[in-house]
Amino acid sequence: MPLVHDERTVRMSVSSFSAERQLELNGTCGIECQSELPEPSIEDLQKMLSYETMYENGTRTLTSVTLQGLEVTSGNASSSSASRHKREVYGPDTRFTISDKQYSMKYPFSTAVKISTGCTGVLVSPKHVLTAAHCIHNGTDYIQGAEKLSVGVLRDKKKGGKRRRGKDRKETEETEKVETKTEGKKRERKSKGRKNRSKRSVPSGKPTFRWTRVKKTQIPKGWFKGVSDSAEADYDYAVLELKKAQKAQHMELGIIPSVKKVPASRIHFSGFDDDRPGNLVYRFCSVSDESTDLIYQQCDAKPGASGAGVYVRLKEPGKRKWKRKVIGVFTGHQWVQVNGQQQDYNVAVRITPVKFAQICSWLHGESSMCQNI
Repeated sequence: MPLVHDERTVRMSVSSFSAERQLELNGTCGIECQSELPEPSIEDLQKMLSYETMYENGTRTLTSVTLQGLEVTSGNASSSSASRHKREVYGPDTRFTISDKQYSMKYPFSTAVKISTGCTGVLVSPKHVLTAAHCIHNGTDYIQGAEKLSVGVLRDKKKGGKRRRGKDRKETEETEKVETKTEGKKRERKSKGRKNRSKRSVPSGKPTFRWTRVKKTQIPKGWFKGVSDSAEADYDYAVLELKKAQKAQHMELGIIPSVKKVPASRIHFSGFDDDRPGNLVYRFCSVSDESTDLIYQQCDAKPGASGAGVYVRLKEPGKRKWKRKVIGVFTGHQWVQVNGQQQDYNVAVRITPVKFAQICSWLHGESSMCQNI
């Protein structure tokens, strides 16, 4: 695991917070385009991983970093590109609304949080949320509302009453059954040719959120316009540090060399899609393609799910229990240039070793604490 060290921090002027929220990103370098880009040097990576910190009072700093222990390899992890011609929801809608609080309040669904700017995030520690950078910043300026950024965690309306620990394991097992059942229902309904899957869930009223102010926001410099050559999308992630630690269980970060090596190449994520206001929406799908930094997939999603943590389920060696780890950030629907033509994809930014080291340094103060994770 490489190490990321802070080298120099300088103060910056206060942002004007004038940017508009982006519902989709345009002009992204596509997977074929990425395969033609030269492998970034250590100097390039240090430039991209340098980061901006925005504090609660609006003040900003820019920190340059150095990389240690990184082996630069040649080549690209991309495979053959799949042709795509539809937007956001591909054919029948395969999303599941988690309306039952018995499950929405339990892991892994409880790790999904709502960002006050209209996006989703995922708890990666009791005090840190991983989300998409474009939910906070458009590459030039912070978006309107980011000066009073808050994070909402789903909560039960019922107050009081202690949870019995004896039920915790049983509830976790029940939650795993929900994921398994939704996958089984998807296959069953597909075989029966049912078209309207969006009606499968019965609404039970909007959930309530417990809102917590964000103490500081950290965004990699690679996301800023003019810093990289067509690689902004690779750095579309940010970490929010909360003022108060959350009681909800968080999800650990992880790295996998290829999503294709995961059983069924399957990824999962939950978010607060705009077309289902206030509801938590879960989905899963197989990955269509991937590059070193991006994951191209056909998971149905709408704006609002951007920033959701993309996770995979793996069995730990020698154990029967499944382990979930966040391996990417869903950045939403994007138009990309492929062979001179625009095509649309649902895309996620994957967590690479250097990004893992950077995010870890934001969470723990130094990336060396994550070398054995």
